[in-house]
Amino acid sequence: MKIDQFNFAGKKAIVRVDFNVPLDENGNVTDDTRIRGALPTLKKILSDGGSVIMMSHMGKPKGKVNPKMSLSQIVSKVSEHLGVEVKFAPDCANADKEAAELKAGEALLLENLRFYPEEEGKPYSSNTRYTLLFQLYITNPCIRFCLFLYNRIFFYF
Repeated sequence: MKIDQFNFAGKKAIVRVDFNVPLDENGNVTDDTRIRGALPTLKKILSDGGSVIMMSHMGKPKGKVNPKMSLSQIVSKVSEHLGVEVKFAPDCANADKEAAELKAGEALLLENLRFYPEEEGKPYSSNTRYTLLFQLYITNPCIRFCLFLYNRIFFYF
């Protein structure tokens, strides 16, 4: 199944994006290529009437919170490109409330996954802490097949 064949209406999708973008000394995005690369997937979900939760890493904080590597710095740039106000969850592992409150057409960006040591260098599938936040898991950019697990659909490239 390809992403354009799926209807996301009423679904909550979590998308593993690559928002590891370069920032200047003031925390401004200096190259938004990676953000723009994720837009077709994110916009498809939203335009279908789904909600989207974005998860990414930035830099290599070695499992420690580092404000210079916070994804909070890119929320406005992602909002600008996506065309909707992106909400932000300051703790990616404890975003249940923020995720539960998402309505159709809304977007949420989780804080840097690598602020947790168990996320360093490991793919999503090694950790199930996020499975209660969503109904669909998508690894951007290319979708090749889906796997059903815990009554959720996982799209992988």
